[in-house]
Amino acid sequence: MNPLYNYLLKLADDSFIMGQRLSAWCGEGPYLEEDIALTNIALDELGQANNFYVYASRVIDNGKSEDDLAFLRYEHEYVNAHWTELPNEDYAQTILKVYVFAVYQKLMYEALSNSANEELSALAQKSLKEVRYHYTHASSWMKIFGQGTEESKSRLVKAIENIWEYSKGLFAKVEGEDDLIALNIAPNVDDLYEDFLAITKRDFTDFGLEYPANPFMQPKSRTGYHTEYFGFMLCELQYMQRAYPGCTW
Repeated sequence: MNPLYNYLLKLADDSFIMGQRLSAWCGEGPYLEEDIALTNIALDELGQANNFYVYASRVIDNGKSEDDLAFLRYEHEYVNAHWTELPNEDYAQTILKVYVFAVYQKLMYEALSNSANEELSALAQKSLKEVRYHYTHASSWMKIFGQGTEESKSRLVKAIENIWEYSKGLFAKVEGEDDLIALNIAPNVDDLYEDFLAITKRDFTDFGLEYPANPFMQPKSRTGYHTEYFGFMLCELQYMQRAYPGCTW
């Protein structure tokens, strides 16, 4: 398999699945302005996914379009991190998901902006502008929850306890990624994870939260193995293309 193709799917699948999850909040946000803000973040993620899928379809050059890659692969062919497919649950867990993902993407796109692959660098620079907003927005809400009422803080703490063990999976590698690192096309995610720890520890202090102490992290992100939630999500996501092959609006 082409290492660059694998890597582009990694970037695209993350954004695609995260965008799909967040889109479920459309019309369900706590108030109108926030409803629009979270919907816009979902749209940003779907737009980033489309850009990477378009590039991936050119790299593999097997007649598959970006829509085929998004909607017509089987569950084991998706290489998104488990973090992106976890359920939204309440608003505290959703904000935690957005915050962690924004820290990860910000680090990733900053590093990819210096990629030896000019097209990948350009896509990263374009995406970085959006992700910086995602980080600012989610960080503000993390602080509001962490320093707000007893109820808001307890919900956020519960979310951290429930899903933090999936956070390191964002930094898992796909097949052939080490080859791209050697060519200065992709950054070393091991280094990015150290930066992630430093940023989140600093932010948690600012949020008034205790940093998770349990070192256990869930394995097998990006290996074709998924959480129990993914299959149900994929059925809904792919329904139109599976039921009406080749349908267009």
